[in-house]
Amino acid sequence: SPHVFLTLLNKCLEQSYFPKAWKEATVVVLRKPGKDSYTNHKSYRPIGLLSILGKIYEKMLMSRVKYHLIPRTSTRQFGFMPQRSTEDSLYTMMQHISNKLKEKKIVTLVSLDIEGAFDCAWWPAIRVRLAQENCPLNLRKVLDSYLTDRKVRVRYAGEEHSVNTSKGCVQGSIGGPVLWNLLLDPLLKSLDTQKVYCQAFADDVVLVFDGDTALEIENRANAALEHVQKWGISNKLKFAPQKTKAMIITRRLKYDIPRLNMGGTVIPMSDDIKILGVTVDNKLTFNAHVSNVCRRAIEVYKQLARAAKASWGLHPEVIKLIYTATIEPIVLYAASVWAPAVAKLGVIKQLAAVQRGIAQKVCKAYRTVSLNSALILAGMLPLDLRVREAASLYEAKKGQLLPGLADAEIEQMTPFAEMPHPVERADLRIVCLEDQEQVDGNSDFNECIFTDGSKIGGKVGAALSIWKGDTETKTRKLALSNYCTVYQAELLALCVATSEVRKSGSKSFGVYSDSMSALQTVANYDSPHPLAVEARQNIKDSLLQDKTVTLHWIKAHAGLKGNERADGLAKEAAENSRKRPDYDRCPISFVKRSLRMTTLEEWNRRYTTGETASVTKLFFPDALVAYGIVKKIEPSNILTQIMTGHGGFSEYLCRFKCKESPSCICDPTMKETVPHVLVECPIFARARYDIEQKLNVKVRLDTLHEIIVDTNRKQFLKYCIDIIEIPPSTYSCRKNGGCCSSGTDFRPADYHPGGQVFRNSAAPPRARTRKAQARCSVNREVPSRNHALSIPFLTD
Repeated sequence: SPHVFLTLLNKCLEQSYFPKAWKEATVVVLRKPGKDSYTNHKSYRPIGLLSILGKIYEKMLMSRVKYHLIPRTSTRQFGFMPQRSTEDSLYTMMQHISNKLKEKKIVTLVSLDIEGAFDCAWWPAIRVRLAQENCPLNLRKVLDSYLTDRKVRVRYAGEEHSVNTSKGCVQGSIGGPVLWNLLLDPLLKSLDTQKVYCQAFADDVVLVFDGDTALEIENRANAALEHVQKWGISNKLKFAPQKTKAMIITRRLKYDIPRLNMGGTVIPMSDDIKILGVTVDNKLTFNAHVSNVCRRAIEVYKQLARAAKASWGLHPEVIKLIYTATIEPIVLYAASVWAPAVAKLGVIKQLAAVQRGIAQKVCKAYRTVSLNSALILAGMLPLDLRVREAASLYEAKKGQLLPGLADAEIEQMTPFAEMPHPVERADLRIVCLEDQEQVDGNSDFNECIFTDGSKIGGKVGAALSIWKGDTETKTRKLALSNYCTVYQAELLALCVATSEVRKSGSKSFGVYSDSMSALQTVANYDSPHPLAVEARQNIKDSLLQDKTVTLHWIKAHAGLKGNERADGLAKEAAENSRKRPDYDRCPISFVKRSLRMTTLEEWNRRYTTGETASVTKLFFPDALVAYGIVKKIEPSNILTQIMTGHGGFSEYLCRFKCKESPSCICDPTMKETVPHVLVECPIFARARYDIEQKLNVKVRLDTLHEIIVDTNRKQFLKYCIDIIEIPPSTYSCRKNGGCCSSGTDFRPADYHPGGQVFRNSAAPPRARTRKAQARCSVNREVPSRNHALSIPFLTD
């Protein structure tokens, strides 16, 4: 019953009361991982479980508090702030350090540690801060009730204990982070006043000092650290000097080391500091960070490898999903900060080592398949290029111009500080209409406005058609830049429609659109899209004029008169408009496509000039074409053997001493390779002729890539699988239980021609196989068509 609950919350707000039952937290104690001993209470993580109803009230309360406080909060705080993240904090810090290094300064970075920050938040200081920031009196009274008579009930090991609390922010609460930011804000502002560069992410505070000499840095840093220490004492917070770390970053060959101390404790200098998950070293090489993320990614891969083999296990799509959702985020985290490091060959090799095994699992390849082949067949971009792409995308979102976008301005979201107060949010509901009868039943308005957006031939347009009864009274055609999307066109049409509502003299309006996504964006007050924010402001102004506005979704291309008219106008605007665009902000989706094309071009250059993947290049000579085609081909172990040449072929087995001769059974002078079997081997001449007749194309090495691109590729791939699945030189061997009878995950280093596999053995497998090579000899006579039955198998 939402209305009853809403009435209850409004009554609590009116009475400045936070119910006592909602202030009791049940604490669950969890062990922190990786601790040597769990006899110390600091080896545990307490999580507070609060009432769901109380958290809903708390969330509604904090949305009002944030509206008043965030515009006044220091911009140096990045934690628990809307539209800010850890990457924003790290990127801003690294940009500041880079600028100082360009000025040939000595930079000293100091990372502070606050002991039990959230547990020790002093409530009287929070109450004072609320008054200092002119928080509305009714909210302050509710928060005063919120911070009074709180109780914590701890359950652990079958015992239960409850205690009243008078300080701290309960972990798991909605208001805890907001109140902590409010408490820490004076420190950040005071340091900023002293010209000390500082920034914080919740309770992680970092100070950056720069100067021409170590003495200059020493004087400034020690003064700032003393100020921090005094501020902590006055606010009942304890900074831990023994956990505080410092590091010098400079490009000078000779320099002195500043002597820093805090509270009488000397702060030692480190070679690297881990800040918000990124390891920053004193040379800014980020080698340690790359090694850390690669190690974490490999740990995930090892778990994945147990359930994914070349011939059995997880489906390739599942493996790729795990890679995209787990491994890639580990590596790409804060890519904008350490992206310059991927220009180094050592870093590229580390990332390639992580990705190679996963790509082989996706395409079900053997371990000997090269990275180039595995990436092409798996449809995965090289990790180092993905890091660069992610870094460029982040910078584009921050408003930086990209080389391929000329002077196009990136579409920026509306800042949180410019969003309306929660009370001013009108209840915008969307009425769904399926047919003309329902539209006619919901058109009892003074004016009905139909909107639509369209993209034709790379050109984008939007339009609206205004009706009074059965008569169209006005139309508007709107042009957008060619890189804009239909979604933007739909939003622009709704924005202009609400502007027409605001200007009109009528009193009731129905706005109709066939784009549910655009309507939901307008109706969602948390959406910061600039067109949606403007449309909501227009609706708000219209409501203040005693007008009624109703949003409707109508079914597209259902013969609805108003919708068809708006659709026709939108197409005309896209095709025939010669005026300056009414909207030209570049969407992030276009930026992503542009960056992806740049990545694909670099990948294609690397792929075509590489020395590996010679067999794969017969099928996919171009990485750009392959990237779009492999998604339509379901990978399998046999198909991957065909497209890599790594499988049960004599030439391949001979390379790893698993077979005496690389020759094909058709001719002792010809090597049994994929190109030979598919294109030249006379044993399969009949099958080759049949597929050529079906496809109407000659099967040659220079036509393989054309056949793969064609829509009839499935027939050709079936032909390949049929003749490759049991090659002529191994068929009789398999039938008799020889070296090719194993269908397990093939590894040449562990391979034994007698069908045995040696693993974790001290003696080299290659040496062990020599005695048994004679047991896998095949008579090299040219067989009849039924070659599998006519070839004798020589046993011991």
